[in-house]
Amino acid sequence: MNRMKCIISYDGSRFEGYQIQKEKRTVQLELQKALTRIHKGTEIKVSASGRTDAGVHAMGQVIHFDSPLSIPDEAWQKAMNAHLPKDIWVRHVEAVPESFHARFDVVKKEYRYKVSLSKNFDVFHRDQVFHYPYPINSESMREAARHFLGEHDFTSFCSAKTEVEDKVRTIYELELLENGEELVFRIVGNGFLYNMVRIIVGTLLEVGQEKKQPKEILAILQSRDRKAAGKTAPAHGLYLWDVIYDDN
Repeated sequence: MNRMKCIISYDGSRFEGYQIQKEKRTVQLELQKALTRIHKGTEIKVSASGRTDAGVHAMGQVIHFDSPLSIPDEAWQKAMNAHLPKDIWVRHVEAVPESFHARFDVVKKEYRYKVSLSKNFDVFHRDQVFHYPYPINSESMREAARHFLGEHDFTSFCSAKTEVEDKVRTIYELELLENGEELVFRIVGNGFLYNMVRIIVGTLLEVGQEKKQPKEILAILQSRDRKAAGKTAPAHGLYLWDVIYDDN
């Protein structure tokens, strides 16, 4: 068997998330349908670096699958893209050792969250960017962002539906990138809880509107109370941007 690693992008607008769900259109379902066609009806299962929710996009999601076929990497890419819908695109394919695992070998992940501060709503990007046409103090948000860096218990910044017991995670980078009327939150960590990035963004936007003060972030973290943090930002502004497997 050959283990293949793929980097894929997808527009999450018309998906009910990544993971297969009964009678729902998901990214994993479309990937496995395409691979099953390539394998002449033999079911091929894929593993991913992690799930994304309904409406969430990906620039650099990583998957792996095992195949008895011996096909050059570029031919794999062409074959998969020929069988996939146009809202999924395979960017890169390579053969990897059988010991590689798309989920368990992850060292870091990078997410980005896109916000439009324009007064005018862009109908052509309504499913890709969160429209937030309010004045904000970006310096206050940057000050608040620094409090997230390092290792913390993120109970206050995850959904009540979060099933994992260990809610300690490490944030290595959290920065605000401004380009005209577009604001991008870039966050890199060793792992993320359910809705964690979206709640961090929602809280920072409240800081930007001076509904919360930067110095409150540490107290919110220490409270381990979801009600103390801000609202959950909408799914459609969020992108799984990159998955890192090697610190070097």
